[in-house]
Amino acid sequence: MPRRLLFAVAVLTAAAVAAVFSSLGGATGSAYLAGLTKISTVGSTVPASGDINPYGIVWVNSSSGKLHAGDILISNFNAKSNNQGTGTTIVELSRSGKRTLFAQIPTHGLPGACPGGVGLTTALTTVPGGYVIVGSLPTTNGKSATAKAGCLLVLDSSGKVVSTIAGPLIQGPWDMTSLSRGSTSWLFVSMVLVGGADDGAHKIAHNSTVVRIKLSSGSGSAPKVLGEQVIANQIPWRDDPAALVIGPTGVALASNGTLYVNDTLDNRIAAVSNATTRSTPAADAGVTVSTGKHLKQPLGMVLAPNGDIVTTNAGDGNMVETTPGGSQVAVHTADSKTGAGSLFGLLVAPGGKGIYYVDDGDNTLKFLH
Repeated sequence: MPRRLLFAVAVLTAAAVAAVFSSLGGATGSAYLAGLTKISTVGSTVPASGDINPYGIVWVNSSSGKLHAGDILISNFNAKSNNQGTGTTIVELSRSGKRTLFAQIPTHGLPGACPGGVGLTTALTTVPGGYVIVGSLPTTNGKSATAKAGCLLVLDSSGKVVSTIAGPLIQGPWDMTSLSRGSTSWLFVSMVLVGGADDGAHKIAHNSTVVRIKLSSGSGSAPKVLGEQVIANQIPWRDDPAALVIGPTGVALASNGTLYVNDTLDNRIAAVSNATTRSTPAADAGVTVSTGKHLKQPLGMVLAPNGDIVTTNAGDGNMVETTPGGSQVAVHTADSKTGAGSLFGLLVAPGGKGIYYVDDGDNTLKFLH
């Protein structure tokens, strides 16, 4: 997608937001987005190397090495050339907008398998011990015909890659959420190149997956994979000249063990029950929660403090709030200038007082509050 020049802080008035909610029939009483009225630009996500197209976003929960608690890590998908699947940097932003470089990952000489090399995706998380895990879906020229299966890259708190997670189930890791308890973590990773990366076949297919990866980690103990399980399959994906790949993207885990999944190509939110324990895959990403209407190729996903599902659209510049019961209760325009294709990762602010999100229309971190 073409990059635009940086623009000034955008602010939506309460009246404008109310007008949007009115179009939904006035169902705004308990909507989380109803109380958020302004959008502020926190800072640029572009490092000195010129990488652009910010995708993944995750909180730094504890300080270690170059990681500072309360900061936000952001992965870049494109190099300065604007070729997709060639970005190699993770930047760290404070909530006041101070940016530092956490990692610039070498494209060769990785300490493990990573078919195709490095092209950092929205799949980004942290696990105990000060480790960062990020997905790679690499290309050589930004075109889907050269996309390869990639891997998950494991970095220590200094930003150095210490290992990779690759294999038959890791095919185009696109987005990720995680759960950690003690030294054990579970990663839930959506895969968008299943069956197409190895032979160069890129077409509409219904074989994308969500994979659960169990691992252990701790201080001085690098993450070790304990098991892998496909928990959802038969999800559609296809290549796309603007987005590289369209397939299952946002994932979010509820406290009851339900994993919500954005089935991007089918404009729907799905639910996979018993995601932390199930031993068989849920076909088509499980049960449909909501589809169509204001959902337009949903990408990013986060759970609001009230338990609702907040997603960003690839089809326009909107966030949509959906209840677990499937009612779309609020819409908020998060990017009124560059619009379609600009919104990816989301994070709820401490205390639930807003949402941080990346905007690749102008390569910034923004705050809806």
